[in-house]
Amino acid sequence: MVAPSQLLDLQAIDTAIDRLDARKRALEGEGELAAARAHAELAERELGELRLAIDTFDRDGAKLEHEIDSLTRKAADEESRLYGGAVANAKELASIQHEVDNLKKRKSDREDELLVVLQRREDVERRAKEAEEHATELRIAADHVAGDAARELDAVSAELVTRRDERARLAAGIDSELLELYEDLRPQKKGVAAVGLVEGVCQGCHEKLSSVELDRVRRTDGIARCEYCRRILVL
Repeated sequence: MVAPSQLLDLQAIDTAIDRLDARKRALEGEGELAAARAHAELAERELGELRLAIDTFDRDGAKLEHEIDSLTRKAADEESRLYGGAVANAKELASIQHEVDNLKKRKSDREDELLVVLQRREDVERRAKEAEEHATELRIAADHVAGDAARELDAVSAELVTRRDERARLAAGIDSELLELYEDLRPQKKGVAAVGLVEGVCQGCHEKLSSVELDRVRRTDGIARCEYCRRILVL
């Protein structure tokens, strides 16, 4: 039995249906949309972490500013005692001077710490601005994917209906024994059960048939099959 050329047409339709089915499953499973949303959510989380860091820097900065103000007032009060004339005892004056120096040293240390906090906050604020722009872009992209996915799903579903109608009409005209073998082979051969034979080369496994096998295939009354991959050969 020579496989008719319609079998290759059926194979082409089945390959198209397989591709459309896979695409439909991907769209229904929202693979691309889920990935787009995951990227957007990750960007949102990163932005949230940066904003929390800014809040922490603000609290630390406010605490340091309060401490600097307090140290400034204390140092001013001690200097008033030092130079106000109310204290005459040299030992007590030396103690006050030591306290003034200590307060000013602590104030200077806190000012250095505040400068570091402000610099770090500025850096994080810059990164947060960039992260916000990136998150916005990803949110917009995810919304576009959602709309595109819905439209594509409708188109794929409609094409599947058309292709399956074509398949039913074509399969009705193919010998039942040949069609049964074809249907059995498809799952075993990754969806490709029928292939052409071009210049003695199987278009499924791309192996060249020996001259003896090629002659046998051309003369057979049964269903011609590749000696290597066992797919149905359409001469």
